[in-house]
Amino acid sequence: MSYILNDPAGFAEESAAGFVAANRALVRRVRGGVARAAATPAGQVAVVIGGGSGHYPAFAGLVGAGIAHAAAMGNVFASPSAQQVHAVATSVATEAGVLLTYGNYAGDALNFDQAQEQLRAEGIPCQTVRVTDDVYSASPSERDKRRGIAGDLAVFRVAGWAAEQGRGLDEVAALAARANDRTRSIGVAFSGCTLPGAAEPLFTVPAGQMAVGMGIHGEPGIDTVPLPPADELARMLVAKLLEESPDAAATRVAVIVNGLGSVKSEELFVLYGGIAAALEAAGLQIVEPEVGEYATSFEMAGVSLTVMWLDDELEQAWRSPAYTPAYRKGAVSLAAADAVTDDDVADEAITAAGPESATAGRVVASALAAVRAVIDRDVDELGRLDAIAGDGDHGIGMQRGARAADAAAAQAAAASAGAGTVLTRAGDAWADKAGGTSGALWGRGLRAAGELLGDNGAPDAATVAAAVAAARDAVQAFGKAEVGEKTLVDALVPFAARLAEQVGSGADLASAWTDAAAAATAAAEATADLLPRKGRARPHMAKSLGTPDPGAVSLARAMTAIGVVLTEHDAHEGKEN
Repeated sequence: MSYILNDPAGFAEESAAGFVAANRALVRRVRGGVARAAATPAGQVAVVIGGGSGHYPAFAGLVGAGIAHAAAMGNVFASPSAQQVHAVATSVATEAGVLLTYGNYAGDALNFDQAQEQLRAEGIPCQTVRVTDDVYSASPSERDKRRGIAGDLAVFRVAGWAAEQGRGLDEVAALAARANDRTRSIGVAFSGCTLPGAAEPLFTVPAGQMAVGMGIHGEPGIDTVPLPPADELARMLVAKLLEESPDAAATRVAVIVNGLGSVKSEELFVLYGGIAAALEAAGLQIVEPEVGEYATSFEMAGVSLTVMWLDDELEQAWRSPAYTPAYRKGAVSLAAADAVTDDDVADEAITAAGPESATAGRVVASALAAVRAVIDRDVDELGRLDAIAGDGDHGIGMQRGARAADAAAAQAAAASAGAGTVLTRAGDAWADKAGGTSGALWGRGLRAAGELLGDNGAPDAATVAAAVAAARDAVQAFGKAEVGEKTLVDALVPFAARLAEQVGSGADLASAWTDAAAAATAAAEATADLLPRKGRARPHMAKSLGTPDPGAVSLARAMTAIGVVLTEHDAHEGKEN
């Protein structure tokens, strides 16, 4: 559990502020994360890393000479939003371009990819390397679906070294990809971790047991086995990674023994002794091993082993000097920091709409206020649902997004914005503040609906149904999910279909919406019988049987709350007329 905190919702932001205050000579705060205090040298590729908070020293602690130029920092266990990634990248970009590299999680991929599209559209060259080192998260035939854990450090080191050498963007990306291809990790946990402000850990491990194949976001292990003596554990970890050696001829390896939060240095050294013996017995020579905390998960008791099979170039990168707040190796000449100013972009002024559209905008704002209220009410339950097979952050992620959307919508409605502007403003705020997969999808869906509604007059029921269909299409196109894969799409698709059907049959909007929300609720409940095919729950699909998808549940409850607002609005309008 966390002992030192104020409001749990502000934990990540306050932690980041304190981190920067403690390391002002090395890093500066930028919108969405942190960057080196010194400006990126002209002509040098900027390496931008990132992910959710809660993993220090990943990611902010690895910003500095020899590794990353900047880190985009999401909320606790949630990916940074596309807006955050874009802002961080532009704060350090040069004409040489930007390499985005991060652990392969669905939310990170959605948001970093969206930021990459925007950077390229602005003329900034950009490439991406996703880290996929965790051998337990997918089979060898699906390596592209594996998640990134402590192998991040190995890939980031190589990317940072290549950039410091003055390599071009293509070559920096190619070297980082080669490092990823030759890196494997495995982790075990002896206890779960607890999110700031939560009363219970995301998962528990029985006494005398260990969870094999856990994730750094509190995802439970793939298997639970008896806890062996240290040397036996070391041999088990080594044997699993050697099964996947990417280069049988390679004899030199980089090794990272990573503590996840509660396992102390002395224990890690005991484990490393057994690991070193096992690797050397297999004929491998260890090059400058790292033993410590590199990718943590709050107070989780656990360890991971990472091995990168080296070639001459990768070894040169691995042995190179670096100097960051949390990782220092060799001698680095630190240039005096140039004065860098990162001003937030001013909000675009809101143009008042006509009376009918402004009235519709106020109804939309009321609907989003109702969504916020229901998410605030059910935040703990949504987190519990998510923790069964995921990382337990769906409730707090939805809460951050709904609160931001509510505030943005209220501000826009107060300025007499039309329905379209209220929705697009709300969608952008949701995506920016929530981060993660759900944040990106809700943001994209709200924006698509708002763009179709526009600000001309009061939208009729058919136009609203078309806007919902546009949101559905945007979410599916962006998230690549289909019905039956146990995601929010399983509730959204039947909701949109029933709404269109009822409106087409002549039902008024409030009645049609209420009926569609009931269909979404039934569909969400039915996801209990599905196996997840997307996101962090996929490696634990069997554990989710019998439990509905939290994304589908939260969407159904949000739609139900909006139905109440529409019904009350109609009743009020009827009284006035």
